[in-house]
Amino acid sequence: MVLTDVTGSWAGTSGFRLMPADPLAESPATATVATAAGGHLTTVSYSWAHPDDGPQDGLVVIAAGEQPGSLVAWWGDSWHQQPTPMTLTGTAGGAAAVELSAGYGGGWEWRITVDTADPATLRLRMANVVPADQAGADMPAGPYPVMVTDVRRA
Repeated sequence: MVLTDVTGSWAGTSGFRLMPADPLAESPATATVATAAGGHLTTVSYSWAHPDDGPQDGLVVIAAGEQPGSLVAWWGDSWHQQPTPMTLTGTAGGAAAVELSAGYGGGWEWRITVDTADPATLRLRMANVVPADQAGADMPAGPYPVMVTDVRRA
């Protein structure tokens, strides 16, 4: 399964923004990576703080997909989407250990990346992808980071 070399507890910071032009609001963050179900699942639980709504938390559950090298994941976050978790698909390997994405609401896409290229730092990135037909001067087409989390072993 994926991320087995980074299991454990992590602490650091998370930056959040709603819209592409907003500055990232930084807060303390934690993450815990664990395996479950006999090593068939990997969980990434995390905490962060919204600048107005306070403490938040989320969970990504990752499993092997039906095709070799593919992944399927379920993601839930106390602030981003409630009450139904989002189902994402993706791949493992390369500079980013895990790359997941899912489409939603009229051509928008949500991406989650877990980067383990630096063994001392776990990078959890979440991006919104603006569809070309809904882009404008203040919101260009393409991905923009919504959550930027950098944590180190606690």
